[in-house]
Amino acid sequence: MTDRLTGGGGDDRWVFEEQYQLSPSHPRYDRSKHSGAQNLTSIINGIHENPKYLPGVALPTNVFATPSLPDAVSEASILIFNVPHQFVSNICRQINGSCLPYSRAISCIKGVDVSPDGISLFSDTIGRKLGIYCGALSGANIASEVAAEKFSETTIAYAPPEGPTEDFPEGLTPVPEELPAVDRALFKTLFHRPYFHVRVVSDVAGVSLGGALKNIVALAAGFVDGLEWGDNAKAAVMRVGLLEMRKFGKMFFARSCKSATFTEESCGVADLITSCNGGRNHKCAMLSVRTGKSIETVEGEELNGQKLQGTITAREVNVYLRNKGLEDEFPLFTAVCRILNGEANVSRLSLSYFSFIRWLITDLGYGTAG
Repeated sequence: MTDRLTGGGGDDRWVFEEQYQLSPSHPRYDRSKHSGAQNLTSIINGIHENPKYLPGVALPTNVFATPSLPDAVSEASILIFNVPHQFVSNICRQINGSCLPYSRAISCIKGVDVSPDGISLFSDTIGRKLGIYCGALSGANIASEVAAEKFSETTIAYAPPEGPTEDFPEGLTPVPEELPAVDRALFKTLFHRPYFHVRVVSDVAGVSLGGALKNIVALAAGFVDGLEWGDNAKAAVMRVGLLEMRKFGKMFFARSCKSATFTEESCGVADLITSCNGGRNHKCAMLSVRTGKSIETVEGEELNGQKLQGTITAREVNVYLRNKGLEDEFPLFTAVCRILNGEANVSRLSLSYFSFIRWLITDLGYGTAG
C-alpha cells in the first residue's frame, strides 16, 4: 500500500511543489544530489522526510510525495484533505473526474466556505464538487506534537446518508463488495494509534466548526496575552469564545450541529484550550501586540511560509455576519475582525480593560445567573 501526499498546481502552489535547498548540515545531505535547490517532492521521496515543514520526523517508506493531484487520487478509495482552506475549490476542480466514484473523504480543513449564497462546511463543499461523501476530523492536534508521537486525541465525524439526498439525488455510489466497508470502525482503525486516540461521532457540522472557529478565539487569546492581562482574563475570553462557537453552530447549522460536541469532544473545548495556549494563531496575535507589527508581518517572520487560518476565517465569518446584520450577536468574533482590519486598536483596549470584559460577560448576556 502506498500513501500519496500532494500539493496543488498552477494558482494553488503550496508545500510540496516549491523548490527547496537541503542544508549541508542535514544528516542525509549528499553533495552529489543536494548541491542545488530541488523540488520538495523529490527531496521528500529521497530522504523520507519533509525538511522544511516537518524537520527531523521520519516518514514511512510507503509515503510517496507527488505534485500531481490527479495522479494522487486516481486509485485512492479514501481521500484525506488537509490543506489551507483557500485552496479547496481549485483543488476539487483539478481532481474532479479523477476520483474513484465510490471513494470517501475526510476533511481536516480549518475554515468555513463563505460565498454570496451563504455559508457551508468544507466537507459539504468537497462532497458536492466531487460527488462523494466527506466527513470531518478535528481536535487538539498540534502537528509537531502528533509527529513526535506525544499523546493527543481527536474527533472524527462520519455519517454518510443511507439513501438519496439533495446533494446525492441518486444516493452514494456503493463501495465494491470485494473492498472493506468504509464505515466508522474503518476510520477509527486507520487513524487510531496508542499515542493518537480517536473518537468517532456523527456531528460533522460540530466537528468542522470547532476546528474553524476556535482559531478566531485563539487570536483573541493571543491579543490578551500580548497585552499581559493575565490568565484569568484569557480564561474569560476563552469561555465567551466557546459560547459564540456553540451559538454559531446552533444558529446556522441547527439541523445537524449538537451543542455537546463543543463541550465534550476534543474538537471543541480541548482544541480551544490547546489553540489558545500553543497554537500559531495565538502566537502570532501575541507577538503582533508585543512588537507593534502587523499580524501579517509576524506571520511572514514566524511561520516559514505557512499561513494563518484564523485571520482568513475571522474575516470571512465577519462578512457573513455583517450581511446578515448579526455582528452584535457575536461580539468577540466581531471585535477580532475589527482589530485585524485596523478598525480597532488592540493596544487601546487596555485603557478600558474592565469595561471591555464587563461588556462581554455581563452586558451581552454571557455571564452566569445570580
